[in-house]
Amino acid sequence: MGRFTIARAPAVTAMVATTVVAGIVAAPQLSSAAKTTAKTAAAPSYYVNLGDSYAEGYQPGYTNGTETLHGYANRLVADLGSKHKLVLENFGCGGATTTSILTSISCPPVGLANNGVAYPTTSQATAALAFIKAHVGHIGLVTISIGGNDFDSCISSANPVPCVTAAIPVMQANLTTLVDEIRTATGPTTPILGITYPNVALGAWLQGAAGKSFAAEAQAAFALIINPALQAAYTTANATFVNITADTGGFIALSKTTTLKPYGVIPVAVADVCTDTWFCAVHDIHPTNVGYTLIASALDKAYLKAIG
Repeated sequence: MGRFTIARAPAVTAMVATTVVAGIVAAPQLSSAAKTTAKTAAAPSYYVNLGDSYAEGYQPGYTNGTETLHGYANRLVADLGSKHKLVLENFGCGGATTTSILTSISCPPVGLANNGVAYPTTSQATAALAFIKAHVGHIGLVTISIGGNDFDSCISSANPVPCVTAAIPVMQANLTTLVDEIRTATGPTTPILGITYPNVALGAWLQGAAGKSFAAEAQAAFALIINPALQAAYTTANATFVNITADTGGFIALSKTTTLKPYGVIPVAVADVCTDTWFCAVHDIHPTNVGYTLIASALDKAYLKAIG
């Protein structure tokens, strides 16, 4: 979706236990098993985030990447706090598709989040997988936001449903490959959470009769085509699908209305997308602070459920 990526904390080197000398008496040497235990306890738990500009945390109207400080990954780390402390490593890249995440080398600096991970010689997926494999046993969470740019152009298409239908098979196949590779690298128990998107096309309802018809078609596209394909790709690799479309009111019947300034009486689903994204205000598909907070909350709940 347009500039569909997040901030990364510096990597922390595992601490190595050393012999402590007290006066002239050396402390007992640790056994190999004890050294391994101490090293494991000291190593951080990493949160690896992949994807597009939603993963980046992009919002319009900000400069120098400051918008990424409000993205869902930063908020998720803050929400989990000290009880589930995670060190964020964000590999997201604004504009990424399910094809480019697997094959395109590097990410333009403008597409990276504040303090995001750069990968000048590899693809995003290759870079993230290399990090995961280098920190086996210390990956606490993986989140993925990808696929929106595969069908984003369909929003302005004269025939959105056929357009989406044509884009979905490639998107699903690529995403299945990506998630399978991540699951193999993390092992069977690491939580992998994949999100879908708010249905920003509902904002077209504000644009007259044609827009109202388009909004109805968009609801059908997300319910019957887009989300089922995303969910199938994630669940195949025992990853959790987080339905952000539903969480942002995307499936509420358009006959149910509310009042929202400055638009007046409009469908609740449209009011939700106007509040959660910038689409109604400036025709930008990215979440507002409210929207990113909602996504982080949904991921928070899914993560806590995954770890029991």
